[in-house]
Amino acid sequence: MSERRVVITGADAVASCGLGRSAFFDGLLAEPTTQRPREVGDLDLDPYFDSVKDSRRLDRYAHLAIVAASNALSQAGDLPYDPIRIGTLIGTGVGGMRTFEAQVLVRETKGDRRVSPFLIPMLMANSASASISMRYGFEGPCETTVTACAASNQSIGNAFNMIRWGRCDAMITGGSESATTPTGMAGFANMTALSTVGISRPFDAERDGFIQAEGAGALILEELDGARARGATILAEVLGYATSADAHHITAPAPEGRGAIKCMQLALDDAGLNPSDVTYVNAHGTSTPLNDAAEAHAVSKLFGDVGPAVTSIKGVTGHSLGAAGALEAVSVVESIQRGVIPPTANTTAVDPELPQIRVVTGQGADWTPGPTLSNSFGFGGHNATLVFGPAPV
Repeated sequence: MSERRVVITGADAVASCGLGRSAFFDGLLAEPTTQRPREVGDLDLDPYFDSVKDSRRLDRYAHLAIVAASNALSQAGDLPYDPIRIGTLIGTGVGGMRTFEAQVLVRETKGDRRVSPFLIPMLMANSASASISMRYGFEGPCETTVTACAASNQSIGNAFNMIRWGRCDAMITGGSESATTPTGMAGFANMTALSTVGISRPFDAERDGFIQAEGAGALILEELDGARARGATILAEVLGYATSADAHHITAPAPEGRGAIKCMQLALDDAGLNPSDVTYVNAHGTSTPLNDAAEAHAVSKLFGDVGPAVTSIKGVTGHSLGAAGALEAVSVVESIQRGVIPPTANTTAVDPELPQIRVVTGQGADWTPGPTLSNSFGFGGHNATLVFGPAPV
């Protein structure tokens, strides 16, 4: 079966460090905030909803997804395809947790009859995908991947496959999360996943956990010939994708990154590339001791002592769980556009106990854009790696 090439014609981010792809990337190059958790703040929803009533019938995680998707679609322009061949895949780790937590308290304090009749459609994890599909009349596959912190990468990868294998001509894809609730925060704190000092510093010798965050990222994927025929601006190309399972532990990664190594190698095989072709690895890099050690072992094993540049943007963004991969995909797209790799913020002394990898620190690094891996690894042992490259000439 012949495979079609897939390109990116729109990309947008909603994050604490900036709204919109350009402002978001500027934030990645700036001094990180000390805000805990990393939240987007006041978000003007008026341009995106017909009424306040409409917006109140969706959880905040869906709001973030709709804003990112709307802006990405505006960049891409009109998609002249049969609606049945345009799909929607938005990943999330948790879904409408804010709504669920709030309504549990309503029931406890005010009784059953005061629980919102919109509780179920607001909390269900597929409400963001469904809302975007209905809003724009996209009648193709409408799905949601819920695989913890790998959810966005798996959504993007599945969307990529739907286009290259001929099921669809265009996809709106990415991920969204807004689970920075009191109970959600307490759960992560009590499992000792959060930084006790309030600093996310991936791969650093003093790393002690992540900063929880909310956010959303969206990409518009299209078949190359169709994008060219309509004169779309092509931002980047999706070259490959792979996913695997550690089959090891519900929260801890497989020792020495065994699952991550296999996943990255499978993604390179899918793209028809060798490790020596890769110029940049956008790491999952959560700033937890076990995750960073496993990923550093995997990168070192696959690429050798003098491997590609490695960065994690979570020093700035915090960890937005199921949205992380989508935000990182948007950062890779903008890195390609600007010829700049953002630094691994707050990291000043890479842990000498880790295998040697080329972590980008300081002010970031200029680069000649080339094949890039973007990793996401989730609780449950979910691994997902995307391969991106510059727009085809």
